[in-house]
Amino acid sequence: MQLIEHADSPRYIRLNERDNVVIVVNDQGVPAGTEFPDGLVTVDFVPQSHKVTLEDIPEGGEVIRYGQVIGYALQPIPRGSWVKEDQLRMPTAPPLDSLPLSTDVPAAEAPLQGYTFEGYRNADGTVGTRNILGITTTVQCVTGVLDHAVKRIKDELLPKYPNVDDVVALTHSYGCGVAITATDAYIPIRTVRNLARNPNLGGEALVISLGCEKLQAGQVMHENDSSVDLSEPWLYRLQDSSHGFIEMIEQIMELAETRLKKLDQRRRETVPASELILGMQCGGSDAFSGITANPALGYASDLLLRAGATVMFSEVTEVRDAIYLLTSRAQTREVAQELVREMDWYDRYLAKGEADRSANTTPGNKKGGLSNIVEKSLGSIVKSGSSAINGVLGPGERFKQKGLIFCATPASDFVCGTLQLAAGMNLHVFTTGRGTPYGLAMAPVVKVSTRTELAQRWPDLIDIDAGRIATGRASIEELGWELFHYYLDVASGKKQTWAERHKLYNDITLFNPAPIT
Repeated sequence: MQLIEHADSPRYIRLNERDNVVIVVNDQGVPAGTEFPDGLVTVDFVPQSHKVTLEDIPEGGEVIRYGQVIGYALQPIPRGSWVKEDQLRMPTAPPLDSLPLSTDVPAAEAPLQGYTFEGYRNADGTVGTRNILGITTTVQCVTGVLDHAVKRIKDELLPKYPNVDDVVALTHSYGCGVAITATDAYIPIRTVRNLARNPNLGGEALVISLGCEKLQAGQVMHENDSSVDLSEPWLYRLQDSSHGFIEMIEQIMELAETRLKKLDQRRRETVPASELILGMQCGGSDAFSGITANPALGYASDLLLRAGATVMFSEVTEVRDAIYLLTSRAQTREVAQELVREMDWYDRYLAKGEADRSANTTPGNKKGGLSNIVEKSLGSIVKSGSSAINGVLGPGERFKQKGLIFCATPASDFVCGTLQLAAGMNLHVFTTGRGTPYGLAMAPVVKVSTRTELAQRWPDLIDIDAGRIATGRASIEELGWELFHYYLDVASGKKQTWAERHKLYNDITLFNPAPIT
């Protein structure tokens, strides 16, 4: 990364020697006629995080960032010009039948030993970073009753059990009025099931059902799964009540208190860093995402993998245009083919809705300097670091192995977070350039800003300022190590993220591509 910076002078960042565009660093942008220290003079006003041409680009010429083509000029773009989205024709998506498969597998780096955190060991072998009572549902019909019960549980019961961090209702809109045997119905069903097994819930949740719904309680709690203890009460059906609403609340509270007593006996113990399952995501992205925050996450990811941990990255649409850079890093041809499988499934899913990947880029992304999904993808995949990709999970699947895992999800922040929780994530990190109060109730969310200006405006929402990389106050390596240690402290309960402190929690949002009846 080349940073052009002389004190308070106009500044830009060039990521690759092939790039013929650079990114403006200055908070207020730079006016027309601005001269950079290397002699480049702007033709237009260029906002912060937007692109300036280093050379004259002819009509049809390649516009290159990250050393990759992000578009073709629809008109001549003179040197020093602000490159805008409507000046570019987006490249076609890489064909899936001719990708490099496991052709450039990175060598494993030396293991990092001796790193630990304080976590909660579960009977199924997983480790929680929090000790939470989870209460899941089989159908949306019970949500109102459960919300009422959870409020009373938090007010009246939780203070009696100080070793329990929280009570969380896993409410959702699935369960009935759905084509439950349709081809893709397995996705929301296994998501609900695996959410209940998240390590931060002790590997098992209580279940509240109505009784007559299509999604039955046995499908949620794995009646045939030996890793889940069903020897204690775990289910309450509202239709079993013979005395109405008040009895329902009392029965749910009684069930909850039995579980709270059990959870309250748990204590943190020292566990190796290899027990961490980190999920990574970006939202409200800008052109700095791939320069500051995501590269720092990538460096920290490589450190965690060297310590034996599991790291998940996601968002199919936001890796699709850079998939050739991932399939070549796959540990085996089989893993590469699994990546191709998930890209192909999503291509066909979008086509059914008469949409394509270009629908992903938001107005905020574009205001932050991202011209199209190609540029966004190249910045998104940087958070996967430089290690070999060891496995692929379909949407709603639970983790099967340690290492660097691609967890196939939509790019929607809420759906992605839900699916990563279902995969077994016990800690989450979220990068943002535009800003979002995103949070999850089931796992701590570390918020990383791409720009210092955002961290300064939102000091009680942003945990880590990665904008220091853009201004030269910190290196990617330094931020990577800072994140690595911060993850372990948050996992141990030694530090709380801002989202935790404020209890800023988004709803569980299932991905349901199957029909609703």
